[in-house]
Amino acid sequence: MMRFALLVAAALAAVQGAAALNNDRFKEALSWKVLDYQYPSAEAKAAAVKSGEFVAENSNPLGLEVWNDKVFVTVPRWKSGVPSSLNYVKYSEGGDKSPVLVPYPSLEANTLIKDSEKKALKEGELPHKIVSVFRVRVDACDRLWVMDSGISDLKGDTQVLGPAKLLVYDLKTDKLLRQYAFKAEDLKEDSFFANVVVDTTAQTCDDAYAYVPDLGGYGLVVYSWKDNTSWRIKHNFFYFDPLSGNYNVDGINFQWTDGVFALALSPVQKEDGYRTVYFHPLSSTHEFKVSSRVLQNKTIAELPETYYAFNDLGTRGPNTQSSASYLDESTGVLFYTQVNRDGLACWNTKSKEYNPDTNALVAADKVTMIFPNDLKIDPKGNLWMLSNRMPKFHYKSLDYKDVNFRIFKAPAKDLIKGTVCEKA
Repeated sequence: MMRFALLVAAALAAVQGAAALNNDRFKEALSWKVLDYQYPSAEAKAAAVKSGEFVAENSNPLGLEVWNDKVFVTVPRWKSGVPSSLNYVKYSEGGDKSPVLVPYPSLEANTLIKDSEKKALKEGELPHKIVSVFRVRVDACDRLWVMDSGISDLKGDTQVLGPAKLLVYDLKTDKLLRQYAFKAEDLKEDSFFANVVVDTTAQTCDDAYAYVPDLGGYGLVVYSWKDNTSWRIKHNFFYFDPLSGNYNVDGINFQWTDGVFALALSPVQKEDGYRTVYFHPLSSTHEFKVSSRVLQNKTIAELPETYYAFNDLGTRGPNTQSSASYLDESTGVLFYTQVNRDGLACWNTKSKEYNPDTNALVAADKVTMIFPNDLKIDPKGNLWMLSNRMPKFHYKSLDYKDVNFRIFKAPAKDLIKGTVCEKA
C-alpha cells in the first residue's frame, strides 16, 4: 500500500513539475476565444456574416510561422464560413494578445473562386486563389511557401475547388512569385497534403527544394524550384502504424490513420553539402531519417536498393504521437509536439540512441496545451507553438466563452535546460 502511495505521489509530482516548467519557461504570446478577421469595412463584414461567408465558430487555426514582426496563422477550411485560410497578425511584446487576423496577401486572394471567374480562365490557367492551407514555411530567402490542399468544407459538403498546389510569396513585397500545381503522377486516390518543408540557404535561393508529405497517400512529393518540376517518392516508413492510431485527447477517444506528416531538417553537413531529413507519420511513435541527397535525386530515389538509405531511429514510447517537429540548428535538438500528452518534447540529435530515456517532455498542460498542432523556431532561437483543441472542434463543440486557441513562445535553449536534451 505504501509503495502504491509513493508511486501516485511521484506521478503527481511529475505532472505538477511539467505544468510548472510550462508556466516558468513558456510564455503565452497570443490567445483567442474565437477568431475574427479584418474586413475593408464594418458593412463588408456584416454582409459576409449575413451571407454565411463568415461563420466565426467554424474557424480553427492549425499552422503558424514567424517572419520579423508577423506571425502567420493558417485556418483550414474544415467547415464553410472561413473567410480567409492564410493570415497574419503583427506581434509585439505587450501588444494586443487577441488581434484580428489579417488575410494574406489579401482578402480577395483568399475568397473562393466564383463560377464567373472560372469561365474567364484560359485552359490550364490557375487562378490566384487560396483554398485551404494547413502549414506554411518561411525560407532563408524571405519567401513564404504555402501548401494549398485545394479542398474546402472537409467536415461538410466536401468540395475540390482546385489542384493541390504550392504558392510562393516574396515577403518583402507580398507579391506572388510562383504557383505550381502537382502533377497527376504526384497524386494517389487518397492524397492529402498538409505540410511543406523548404530546403535552401541564403546562398542557394535559386536551387531550393520543397518536401511535401502526403499523409493520406503515404508518400512524399519533392519540388525543385530550379527545374520547376516535382516527383513522388514512396517508402514503407511513410505509412501509419496500426498500433499507434488510437488517441485520447481532452477526454475524447478517436482513431486516425494519418501517415507521414512531420519533417525537420538538420543543418547542411560539411561532409557532403546535404542535410539529414528527420520525419515521422502522425499515427506512429517512431522517428526516421534519410539524407536529402536521396530526396533531391529522382533517379536515386527510385532505385530498389535506396530502400536501405532510410533509417528507423527507434521509438519514443507509447502515446507519443506527434503532429509537428522542428530542429533547432544552434543546439541540434529536435523538438516535436505531443498530442496525446498535451505538450512539447525533445530529442538531441547528437545522442547515439533514440528511445524513451533519451527523449524528454519539456512542457505540458492539460488545459492550455490541448492538441499542440504546429511549432516553428525563428531566427532568434525562439520556439513558437500553437495549440487548438482540435478534437473537441471536430467531435464535440468548443466553448467560445473560454480561450480555445493559443500560441506560446520561449527561447529553445531555455526549454531544454535541466533535461536529457541539453547535453547528448
